[in-house]
Amino acid sequence: MFRSIVVTEDTPAEPGTAELRTVDDDFLQPGAVTIAVEYSSVNYKDGLALAGSRGVVRSFPLIPGIDLVGTVVSVDEGGAGDADDAGDASGSGGATSQASARFAPGDHVILNGDGIGEKFFGGFSERARVRPDALVKLPAGLTAKRAAAIGTAGFTAMIGVLALEKLGIQPSSGEILVTGAAGGVGSVAIALLAGRGYSVTASTGRADTEGDYLRSLGATTLLNRSELADPGKPLQKQRWAGAIDSVGSTTLANIVAQTNYGGAVVSCGLAQGADLPLTVMPFILRGVTLTGANSVEAPIALREEAWAALAAELDPALLDSMTNTIGLTDVLGPAGAGSRILAGSVRGRTVVDVRA
Repeated sequence: MFRSIVVTEDTPAEPGTAELRTVDDDFLQPGAVTIAVEYSSVNYKDGLALAGSRGVVRSFPLIPGIDLVGTVVSVDEGGAGDADDAGDASGSGGATSQASARFAPGDHVILNGDGIGEKFFGGFSERARVRPDALVKLPAGLTAKRAAAIGTAGFTAMIGVLALEKLGIQPSSGEILVTGAAGGVGSVAIALLAGRGYSVTASTGRADTEGDYLRSLGATTLLNRSELADPGKPLQKQRWAGAIDSVGSTTLANIVAQTNYGGAVVSCGLAQGADLPLTVMPFILRGVTLTGANSVEAPIALREEAWAALAAELDPALLDSMTNTIGLTDVLGPAGAGSRILAGSVRGRTVVDVRA
């Protein structure tokens, strides 16, 4: 028996709930790898799942939690689950890797995305059963708790940094803008970019309370998010060599319109909205590149590259400074971390010790 947060669906007879339950292995879905979960984390998508959002939750009942870090308990090639479901979650076409060749009991592993916490049971549980395709071994030198603190947010931030570099954006190229700067993706992105020598402008609506925090991560300039929030001209004054944006909508449109010739923008969120009211002019006249960072369907090679870089580059002291640790019960309720992240009142990263 073990504890899990379980989200149920609204019905005409009764409203859906998100509650802590005690369940057993029979409750878990099929999967080749069984994991004793130690840590998860709270992401914006988790907040939506806890609220029962059908934009995130694709199957009820659901154990939320798009991150998990833990120890392999057992590996069973015959328990891989439905191939069509696996392909739908990760884009791998249902080709389940040879789990026993990659993992053994006692291995410390990380799983981000790959459909967990959305279609498949996730990390807000003391035990998980998952397919192995997106599992990554915990890099040497990185603790389980710090891996959870990095989580999907930090993993996405690193994908964004790698994308900018692969598109030719170097520290000498100019200023890099990071939006949603006090959130999880933004916080880690600032630390990573500053560590690689980039000059970073942090866009936030909380400069009065979070300014010192953002500067401690490496931001050199603060920008009030209101400067990007309203509709602007299709082409604006060039300001940014690159950007990592977790806001979307009009903010992203303005960023693209302000990006330098040959610059690049990485989109990884839609806090303001999923729409994108811009024109083709920045792409044609300035050669701007707009790309995305998809942490859910990232292939295993990119996952391993990103996690190796995170373990090597992210300053543990900085990571600890942006991390708060809670227990499973602290995720739930109006004052819980799931509600607070939707309200935009969470700073940095929130780790969930599922055993507490």
